[in-house]
Amino acid sequence: MRYVKLGSSGAIVSAVGLGCMTFGDPGRGNHGWTLPGPESRPILRRALDLGINFFDTANVYSAGDSEAITGAALVNYAKREEVVIATKVRGEMAPGPNGWGLSRKHILWQVDESLRRLGTDYIDLYQVHRWDGSTPLEEVLETLDGLVRAGKVRYLGASTMYAWQFARALTLQHANGWSPFVTMQAHYNLVYREEEREMIPLCEATGTGVLAYSPLARGRLARGWDRVSRRQQQDELGHSLYSGQDVPNSAIADAVLRVAQRHGVPRAQVALAWVLTHPTVTAPVLGASAVDHLDDAVAALDLRLSPEDLEELEQDYTPRHVAGF
Repeated sequence: MRYVKLGSSGAIVSAVGLGCMTFGDPGRGNHGWTLPGPESRPILRRALDLGINFFDTANVYSAGDSEAITGAALVNYAKREEVVIATKVRGEMAPGPNGWGLSRKHILWQVDESLRRLGTDYIDLYQVHRWDGSTPLEEVLETLDGLVRAGKVRYLGASTMYAWQFARALTLQHANGWSPFVTMQAHYNLVYREEEREMIPLCEATGTGVLAYSPLARGRLARGWDRVSRRQQQDELGHSLYSGQDVPNSAIADAVLRVAQRHGVPRAQVALAWVLTHPTVTAPVLGASAVDHLDDAVAALDLRLSPEDLEELEQDYTPRHVAGF
């Protein structure tokens, strides 16, 4: 395993993170393809065995069940100081006007709920899960800073917003002496590269680490583009992210196959190795539904793509509408 700094912080994380959206009771929330606790635990155990120490979840994943499964497994399989746990806040956790968002009321409620579900007394990386235009930004950032000062949170991160929004937040944090966002979790893979226009250059200029989510395009780059998995059939968000671009997406997937065949490796390794070539990327956050998915992810750290490989992988990309916000 290779280890890197968590964005602009001093914490050290594995160069591949495990995304825990996959873990949860299929009957809770809106992810019917998730794995319940008994099926999740071997994957979490294998991740630790491979040296992965960075685990990313969110309060809304399976209505909190992902946090509970992840936290219970890590308590049993690892020492708390050995792992870096990330979770998120903003999504709807209860009906009513205060059941979602980034108000002080909602954040202070949900941070304690996440701590309870995770079975820990602090969160390593607490991330705002998209922008909340209905709450004053100063209120959001001051509340988050208070969590760091109170010891409930070690570092702050953000996810999925426009670059101007993130720049405004970073500027306010700096101006007021508040704890800054050290990472930006962004949608980034071979078939969705729109973050290269503004967000990734902003992160590079400010020293903010990029955590790349959906590095395999929700599994699509690990197989033929026309092959449909059980998750893909039930994943409405995934469909909205990648619909309408079948011709260029299929061409990119074909290029992944050709490069993989030349190197004698699975396609997933090539797609992940491409993400890892970007110097601003701290780590791709991989969602694994089987133990061998983790083995491929870790093997990608040793795969070296040539300039010719990179050109072949990138040449069919076409601009597309911003998605996932």
